[in-house]
Amino acid sequence: MYRRIRDLREDRDLTQKEIAQMLGMSQTGYSKYETGENDIPTSVLIKLADFYHTSVDYLLGRTDKK
Repeated sequence: MYRRIRDLREDRDLTQKEIAQMLGMSQTGYSKYETGENDIPTSVLIKLADFYHTSVDYLLGRTDKK
């Protein structure tokens, strides 16, 4: 899951800071999601799925279909 959110961000040439601002959090906090240091709350997963126009199942690795 952590690699997928990083890959989606990088594919769109976005920085961690830009995504963190969209989520209303610090860049450091978001960085911990990408490294797996912190678990991603459900509400954040939903926001990321909506932002990237994909499913939460894709972000969680339950499917390879975006």
